[in-house]
Amino acid sequence: MTQELSMEVNGIRRTVEVAGDEVLLDTLRDRLYLTGTKRGCDEGECGACTVIVDGAPVHSCIFPALAAEGAEVRTVEGLAGSAGRLNPLQRAFVDQAAVQCGFCTPGFLMTLTALLETNSSASDCEVDDAIAGNICRCTGYTAIRAAVRSLVREGGA
Repeated sequence: MTQELSMEVNGIRRTVEVAGDEVLLDTLRDRLYLTGTKRGCDEGECGACTVIVDGAPVHSCIFPALAAEGAEVRTVEGLAGSAGRLNPLQRAFVDQAAVQCGFCTPGFLMTLTALLETNSSASDCEVDDAIAGNICRCTGYTAIRAAVRSLVREGGA
């Protein structure tokens, strides 16, 4: 049995039919074809599937799709500006070489976007707390932290 789900995704009102037990990750990837959000653990442990729902980062692999009814959902596809220009956080990731394989990057970007939108001068400790739910097996987190520090230092958050 399916139900209608209406939500705003990256600034566009979208209405889709979803199964009652469907998670937001599947809706985004399989129905809306927003494949930047990655499937990792399917248990809310790795952070690869992180999106922002009504201003808060959520693990979309365990977030019921129907819980997004009427919500504002932002995915990594919604971060870039006009003509695909990288936003300041994305640019900082590139400049600081905070991307290696890239699989975890969308989740980190969304987690850190949510943090910086509420705390544009986040301390290293606050950044570490925010990304505690995101796993990266390539970078060792040093470059990711450096990207955020450079952005906060420049006041571009």
